[in-house]
Amino acid sequence: MTTAPADPALLTITELGAAFRARRLSPVEATRSCLDRIARLDPELHAFITVTADAALDQARAATAELERGRDRGPLHGVPIGLKDLIDTAGVPTTAGSALFADRVPAEDAEVVRRLRDAGCVILGKLNLHEVAYGASGVIGHFPATRNPRSPAHITGGSSSGSAAAVGAGMCYAALGSDTSGSIRVPAALCGIVGFMPSYGLVSLRGVTPLSWSYDHVGPMTRSVRDAALVLQVIAGYD
Repeated sequence: MTTAPADPALLTITELGAAFRARRLSPVEATRSCLDRIARLDPELHAFITVTADAALDQARAATAELERGRDRGPLHGVPIGLKDLIDTAGVPTTAGSALFADRVPAEDAEVVRRLRDAGCVILGKLNLHEVAYGASGVIGHFPATRNPRSPAHITGGSSSGSAAAVGAGMCYAALGSDTSGSIRVPAALCGIVGFMPSYGLVSLRGVTPLSWSYDHVGPMTRSVRDAALVLQVIAGYD
């Protein structure tokens, strides 16, 4: 018999959803657990560029209230996630890991973010990356290099370095990354998580800073294959 982790931040999305619906845990409690881990671990790991703690707690309170009223948006309702910082978020800087875009604040969410919000997700913030997603090491960029949560002396791989580290360290339950030539798959492998690159065109690229429009893919990074499938079901679709 498998024993659930004492820290709720280490649950899978499937386990978290069951705890929400059994009233053993709330989205607010799950979000606070993630924020606590970010505060404790990220000064060393540098997975996040921007943490939107106040907004995340507001979203978590709204998700909790909806569940209490009987409104359930589906498997990702109330689940705290992170976004690679080349995915547009309205009113929140989207830097692509570069000084060139350090002050860029989009007016609109990317299509994938809109889908996540509609599914009831809690957005914790924006995640580090190899500058403009152009590199497989994850160590080059305007911000401090992300470290591997399993061994901070080692690299995460890239370019979705922060996404892999944040999921691997239990700072979020899932993250979105992008992949042009291994940028989801390489860091997922090095950080011991699941990374999935969907077929081209399955997930919208609208509002995602491009490296190559004809090769870019946005996909989920999670702690289990089942969780990756749940995230993909939400973000997939034409816009």
